Amino acid sequence: MPDDKVALVTGSSSGIGAGIARRLAGDGWRVVVNSRASSAGAGAALAAELPGAGYVPADVADEQESARLVETVLERFGRLDVLVNNAGRTVPIPHPDLTAATPAIWREIFDLNVIGTWQTTVAAMPALRKSGAGCVVNISSIAGSRPAGSSIPYAVSKAAVEHMTRLLARVAGPEVRVNAVAPGLVETPWVTGSDFFTPIAEQVSAIAPLRRVGQPADVADAVAALIGASYTTGQVLLVDGGVHLA
Repeated sequence: MPDDKVALVTGSSSGIGAGIARRLAGDGWRVVVNSRASSAGAGAALAAELPGAGYVPADVADEQESARLVETVLERFGRLDVLVNNAGRTVPIPHPDLTAATPAIWREIFDLNVIGTWQTTVAAMPALRKSGAGCVVNISSIAGSRPAGSSIPYAVSKAAVEHMTRLLARVAGPEVRVNAVAPGLVETPWVTGSDFFTPIAEQVSAIAPLRRVGQPADVADAVAALIGASYTTGQVLLVDGGVHLA
C-alpha cells in the first residue's frame, strides 16, 4: 500500500492513461487524472469513479499550464510522489509521404510528446525529490526504437522521450527514478476508430509470440512494476507482446 501517496497521470481521461489511473487507484494511490479542458467531462467522470482521486484540466504542451497543473496537485493533495507522463498525440502519415510531414506537424507533435513531458517533469521535480522515493514513468512507444509508427514525426518524438528518460535518470538520482514504458499496438478507442487498426492488429497477432494486441491494462501493469522497482532507473521497458522478436 502506498500509504496515501499521490500519483499524477497526464492525458488520463481515456485509453492507456485511464488504464494506468485505474490500476494505480486499485493499488491504493491517490490518483490525479489529467486531460486538456476539451476532455474535462471524461476526466472528471473517471476521477469520480476512483477512491480519493481528483481531476485537474491542463494542456501540458503549454508551459504555464503544465506548471499550474503541478501547483494545483500540490495545493489539493499536499505532495507528489509519482509522475506518469502519458499525454501525447500523433498525426497518421504514411512514412514515404515526406511532404505531408510538415514542420507545423512536427512542432505540434513535439510540443506535447517531448516538450510537454520535459516541462511537466521539471515542474514536478522539486516535489518528487521531497518525496524521498519519487518516480517518473514516461510513456514511449515501440516506434521509438524501430522504424515504425503512425508517422515519422511521432516515431522521432518517442525516440527523444526514451533518450530524455536516460538523461534524466542520470541527474535525478538518488531521490528520483526515471524510467519509460514502450507499448506496441494497444487497443484503445483512438486506434480502433482508425482505418489502419484492423489490418495492423491482424499482423501483430500473427507475428507476436503472445498472439494478440495489447490492452491498456498491459501497459498499466508495466507502469506499476516500474514504480515498485526501487533499484531500477534509466530503463525503457518494451510492452509489445514480443513483436520486437519477430
